[in-house]
Order: sequence, then structure tokens, then C-alpha cells
Amino acid sequence: MVTSLSDIEQRFIRYVQIDTQSKENVAEFPSSAGQWELLRLLADELGKLGAQDVTLTQWGYVLATIPATVATRDLPTVAFLAHVDTAPDYPGANVRPIVHRNYRGGPIALPDDSTQVLTYKNAPELRDKIGEDIITASGTTLLGADDKAGVAVLMTLAAHLLADPSVPHPTIRICFTPDEETGRGVDYLSLEELGANVAYTLDGEEAGEIVYETFCADRAIVTITGVAIHPGNAKGRMVNALRLAARFAEMLPRDHDTPETTEGREGYIHLHDIHGNAAQVQLRILLRDFEEEALHARARLVRALCEQIQRMEPRARVECVIERQYRNMRYWLEKDMRPVRLAEEAIRRAGLQPISVPTRGGTDGSRLTERGLPTPNLFVGTHNPHGPLEWVSLQDMGRALETCVHLVQLWAEHGRGYRGWQGG
Repeated sequence: MVTSLSDIEQRFIRYVQIDTQSKENVAEFPSSAGQWELLRLLADELGKLGAQDVTLTQWGYVLATIPATVATRDLPTVAFLAHVDTAPDYPGANVRPIVHRNYRGGPIALPDDSTQVLTYKNAPELRDKIGEDIITASGTTLLGADDKAGVAVLMTLAAHLLADPSVPHPTIRICFTPDEETGRGVDYLSLEELGANVAYTLDGEEAGEIVYETFCADRAIVTITGVAIHPGNAKGRMVNALRLAARFAEMLPRDHDTPETTEGREGYIHLHDIHGNAAQVQLRILLRDFEEEALHARARLVRALCEQIQRMEPRARVECVIERQYRNMRYWLEKDMRPVRLAEEAIRRAGLQPISVPTRGGTDGSRLTERGLPTPNLFVGTHNPHGPLEWVSLQDMGRALETCVHLVQLWAEHGRGYRGWQGG
């Protein structure tokens, strides 16, 4: 598999230089032109590799088939997915990827911003990467390894399997998706079109990681409408929505139950966006917990605070809408753990120890699993995503590729009788 490292690197370097940053709160899907550019490129590459049924749907999903190399009777179809978009949290245009060959330890200074330095403090995993090739951006942008590392690994997997029919595997479906970072990644993905019984997203971090437990997630949208009037005539008449929003924000948990005060299995309430003016303000609040009942309790708290603000100022209008986002995939996967167990064995065959920790987030697989398609998440080696200190080890991407090759063979060996998603 070492011979594929240069292929992974070349693909990754090309992909991260295309600006595919997704956009919040826009009607278009995919939400940015750059995503379409990369999706068209990927569809073209799959066709040139010899994949079958290559399709770019109207919603920006690239789908393709790698035919089985073994008799498929009673074997499931296995899908692999990766998302092309990068996070809107930090600049994603004009990415300048840098390969730090044969990392020898110590800090890695990023040349375009002297304040951006990778150290063992902000990147402790670097201690285990001595001698490996570390890829970063230049300090002023995201790298985009989340999830173009997954895209590069998946495309190289397709190339490897199509070029070597001696590898035994069932029918494989490839899927590249847009807009995962805005929570809309599989909104329009038809499971009938995908045509798989079991799937894996390639969107994880540490080498050896397999995620089958995620947050349960909802979003609260609080809209505060005040009384607008010219400030020169406002005495006794204006109700300033901004002041009420500030008061509401102060009432939310601050020294507990927030992202910056929690870890492990602790959930949180996260005020992540406020916009508006004196007339009307909208606040968007992320609600997260590993158990659904605890998630509902957080929603009840937000509603209670809204009611309190409403009582404090009856002339205003305070509205709260709770939007369902995704649920802990463990609720479904624990009913049949074969997708997880085979992935763990594939990781061991790749020379790694499986790491199964609850992830403090969600994946496209969370929603696909809830819809009936079991979809755990596999590592690709990304670290420090969503910021300028994002990095990935080329060798970890190679380990992810090797894991996937072992995994498709394990499904050929042990997949008989597995049904997973069966339509409907």
C-alpha cells in the first residue's frame, strides 16, 4: 500500500486548492460554486478510472459503482462516502498546502502567519508522527483535510480496486457529498440511488479510529421581536431587541454545559450565532448530548429562558423553534454490530489498534444510520479541523486506504446474510 502514498498525496494537494467552502443560510444546494467544480472533477476522474454507473445528480452527489470480484449471492453492497466541502468557520480560499517531509519533531511554523505554530501543546498527536510527512496549510487558511483527506483516500481506493480485480470484494458504491459542514450533507441523498446495505463515511481523525457513537443534536432558533421606533421619539415606547437578546445570552449557562467547559460524554448548550438589529434579533443555539432525554432537557431549559424574557418584557415577542438535526448512531448500530466489528478487524489487519470513542459531534453517517443505512465513521488522520492549524499525516491517509482495502475483503469473507438497509 506504500506505493499508493504518492497517488494519495497528488490527489489531496490538487483537491485542497479548490475552494469548496460551504455557506450557511443559503437556499442553493450545494451552497457554493467551488463544490460543483470539485464534484465535476471527481465524476470525470471516476469515469476515466473505469468505474461504472458514474452519476452527478442534480443535488451534487457523485455516485459510482465498483463491480464485485466475487459471487454476490447473499452479500451486501458496501458504500463509502466522503464530503467535498470545507467548514465556513475560517477562510478556505487560496489554500497553499505545504508538505513537511520526514518530520523530525518540534514546532512547525506556518510561513504566512508567524503566530501560527504547531507544537506538542496544540497538536499532541505530532509526538507519534516522527519520520512521517506532515501536510499543513500556510497559516492563513484552512487546509481542508476535513474532508478532502477522505476524498483523496476514497478516490485512491476506487483506483486501486478497479486496477486490481484480484482483490476479493462485493459490489462497492462510491459517494461524494456536498455541504456536510452546514448539516445538510445528506438532505437530498436518496438511499435508493445510493443502493447500499451498509456504508462508511471517511471523515475521522486519529489513526485507528472507528466512530459508532455520536451526539444527539438539535438546534434552537430564538427570535426576539422588539418595538421599533425612531430613537429620537423612543422614550417609553421602544423595546430594543438587542438588549433583550443580550440579557437572554447572559442567562444561558456560562461556567458549565458549554463547549469550552465540557468534555467526554458531557453535553452542552452553545450559542453560536446572533444577528439582527434593535427591531429583531435571531439567536441560533446548538443543543448536544449523547442521550436523547438529556437533549430534550436542554431544549426545555432554552424554552423556559425564552418564557422568562417574555414575562420580563410583554411588549416584545419571543419565539423559540427547536429543529431536529441528528441522533446518536449507537441507537441503531448496537442492534447489529457487524459493520463495526468488521471495521475493527480491518484496522487490526492494517497494523493498528482500533479506537472507539464517542465523538463530540455528528457525521453524515448519523443521519444515514437513523434513516436505516448503518454508517459508522472511519479515520483519515485529520487533526485540528476548522482552523489554520489543521494538519494531516500522509502516512495516516495511507493507513486509512489500507484499512478500507482490508474492510472490503472482510465483507466478502463474512458478509453473507447481512441485510442492513433493504429499502422502504
